[in-house]
Amino acid sequence: MSLGLESGDRVLVVAPHPDDETLGAGGTIARLTTAGVEVNVLAVTCYTLPRWGTATDGAQRREEFDAACDVLGVSERAIAWVDDQRARHIEGHVSDLVRLIEDGPRLSLNALHPTALLMPAAGAAHQEHQVVHCAGYAAARPGGTARHTPRIVLGFGGPEDHAWSQSGHRAVLVDISESAHLKDKALECYGGELREMDHPRSPGRIRSIDAATAAALGCERAEAFVPYRMAW
Repeated sequence: MSLGLESGDRVLVVAPHPDDETLGAGGTIARLTTAGVEVNVLAVTCYTLPRWGTATDGAQRREEFDAACDVLGVSERAIAWVDDQRARHIEGHVSDLVRLIEDGPRLSLNALHPTALLMPAAGAAHQEHQVVHCAGYAAARPGGTARHTPRIVLGFGGPEDHAWSQSGHRAVLVDISESAHLKDKALECYGGELREMDHPRSPGRIRSIDAATAAALGCERAEAFVPYRMAW
């Protein structure tokens, strides 16, 4: 089973924005859900903002998010902060974000007791991804009986992060060859967030990143993660 998880295990994915779960871990999510692992996704924030000449709003992002999660087989999903001060300035609400991931009412470590937590890796190109990483890292710290501690904690990156040297730190590789078509289909749900041609967020470039990662495994496509905790 992928990542040492078994059918019936539960995973929480914390994504900075709707689409990051698919960009960074869509193939892995699909592989897990196909194998009977329950995957839940908490997207932290989205806010109305013109994107490359096209306006988006919370309702549109929610529809895209739900459609992509359905394709990947995600169970519960939620967007926590939409078009408010926390959504636009998460760097000023880190303590709220830690509490959300640690002890939120539905999709949190204490509510779900997941076996694994997937979150943004450190050193991301996007500042909001860095904030969510720090909050997830704090929320997943060992806490005895005070809070649930997932035994697997992995960090995922985004397409833009591959433009920078990672010095080999992404040591956990997941073969997504058989689930890559579901990742591609989920990405299509985020048409307003993708770019054309040679941009890192173009579908072709995302497939190329997966293919380059797969070279280390000798397979067709793969995703890479940073291991923060791997306990059996």
